[in-house]
Amino acid sequence: MFSHVMVGSNDIDRSKIFYDALFEAVGAKPGRRDPKGRLVYAHNGAAFMVSKPIDGKAATHANGGTIGFALDGPEQVEAWHKAGAANGGTAVEDPPGIRQGSSGPIYLAYLRDPDGNKLCAVHRMAG
Repeated sequence: MFSHVMVGSNDIDRSKIFYDALFEAVGAKPGRRDPKGRLVYAHNGAAFMVSKPIDGKAATHANGGTIGFALDGPEQVEAWHKAGAANGGTAVEDPPGIRQGSSGPIYLAYLRDPDGNKLCAVHRMAG
C-alpha cells in the first residue's frame, strides 16, 4: 500500500546512532546516506528514511501519529525496545508486553525517537 515511511530529524548523526541500533537489533543493516544526506534503511521489502525537512524548518513529531514495525517475535520486540532506549530513544506507554488487539493478542513496545516521533514494535501472536 505504501512505498516507504520518512520521518524528519533535526540531527541526522544522532538519528543514525538511534536507528542503526534499532534496526540492527532485529537483523537489519545499518542505514546508508543517500546523495541528499537522508538515511535509508531497507529490510524485509520495506524502506524507512530519515531526513532534515526540505522546507528548512525544524522537524517536529506528529501528535497522534505512530509508525509501527512488524517483528518476528516477542524476543525481537524486546531487543528493539532495549536497543532504542539505550541509544537516545525514550520508552513510552506501558512496558513491552502482551496486549489484546482487535484481531487477537499482540506483543507491543513503544518508543519515541530522539526527535519525538512515536514508534511501535508489534508481533501478532497466534490466536
